[in-house]
Amino acid sequence: MKEALCPVTLQNMTLAELGWNDDFEKEFAPFAKKGWIPARLIRDNKITYGALTEGGIEYEVVMSGKVYHDAESDAALPAVGDWVALETGTGELDHVIRARLSRQTCFSRKEPGKSSEEQVMAANVSMVCIVTDAGSDLNLRRMERFFALVNRSEARAIVLVNKSDLFPREQNEEAARSIRELNAEADVIITSAVNGENVKVIENYLEPGRSITFVGSSGVGKSSLINAMLGDVWQEEGEVNNVTGKGRHTTTARELIVLEQGGILIDNPGIREVQMWTDEYTLREKFTDIEEIAASCKFHDCKHGTDAGCAIREAVESGRLSTDRYEGYLKLEEEIAELKRRLKKRKMTLERRSKRDHKIKARNLADRIDLEWEENPRL
Repeated sequence: MKEALCPVTLQNMTLAELGWNDDFEKEFAPFAKKGWIPARLIRDNKITYGALTEGGIEYEVVMSGKVYHDAESDAALPAVGDWVALETGTGELDHVIRARLSRQTCFSRKEPGKSSEEQVMAANVSMVCIVTDAGSDLNLRRMERFFALVNRSEARAIVLVNKSDLFPREQNEEAARSIRELNAEADVIITSAVNGENVKVIENYLEPGRSITFVGSSGVGKSSLINAMLGDVWQEEGEVNNVTGKGRHTTTARELIVLEQGGILIDNPGIREVQMWTDEYTLREKFTDIEEIAASCKFHDCKHGTDAGCAIREAVESGRLSTDRYEGYLKLEEEIAELKRRLKKRKMTLERRSKRDHKIKARNLADRIDLEWEENPRL
C-alpha cells in the first residue's frame, strides 16, 4: 500500500518536480542572461505572491510596474501556477517578478457578476478535477459548463462524485452514469473522504511535474479529499451540516502544493457560479450531438423554433434530445453572445481612453515646449 502523500521535502525539490520543461527552459533563456531565476507562483496574497524556486526556496515577491502595465487585462497578470522570471533582492530590497512566461494551459472562467473580464483559476495544469456529489450539488447543466471550460483550457477532465458515504450506492452510480453521458472522455470516480473510497485511485494521476487543480462548489469536500490524500489536515475543513451534508467552505485562496511522491495540487475556493469564458468553436465541440441534429434541419438558417422542418424540435418532441440539455445549450450560446458584446464594448472604451491619454500627453508636451521657449527663446 502506498504511503500517505505529503508535501515535498523542499530542499531536495527540482524545477522538474515543480512542472518545469524544455519549452519553459527555451523561453526563459533571455531572462537567464540577465541573472533572473525561474520561479513558480504558489500563492496569491493579493498584493504579493508566494513563489517557489529550485531547492524549495520560497520567496514573497512583488510584481514589477512593467509587468503590470504591459498586461492587456487582469487575466494576463501573473496567477497561481504561472512560471515567472524572478529578480531576487538583497537586504531590504524586494524580490521582483520581471516577466511571466507563456502559459501552456490556462483554466479560467468569466468573472462573476456583470464583468466581462476573464478570471484565471489555475495556470499550467494538466488536469482539472471537478468535485461534486450525488445529492443537491449535482447539476448536469453546470457540469456541461465545466466541461466546456476544461476543454478550452486543453487540460483533461476528471470528475469526483464525492461524499458517497451520504448516499445510497444506486444514487452514486446513477450520478456517475449521467456525468459520463455528457463527456465520455472524462474519468468519473465515486469517492468519499470519510471512508476513503477510491481516494487512492486519485493518486494514480499524480506524477512528478504534473499539476492538477481541484474545483467545485463550496462545501462539496475538495479540502477533505486533499487532506485524505495528504494524510494530514493540510487544508482547514469546516463543520458538516447534518441536514444538507455539506461542509462549511473554508478554502479562501488558491494554493499550489508540491507532493513528495510526485505531482502538484492546486486547491480553489468554492465556485458559486460557472460563467462561460469560451467561444463558439469550443461550445459546439462539446455539443456535437445537437450540431449533428441541427444539420438535418430543412433550412440552413433554421431558428429551431416554429420553423418548418426543424430537426431540433422534432428530436425534442420525440425524446431523442433532452429538453434540459437543449435549453442548457441555448443558454450557453446566449451567455457567449453577451460576453462578446461586452468585450467589444470594453475594447471600444479602452481605445477611446487610449486616444484621450495620447492627446493629453501631446498637449502637455506642447505646453512644456512653449514654456521652455518663452523662458529661453534662443533654444
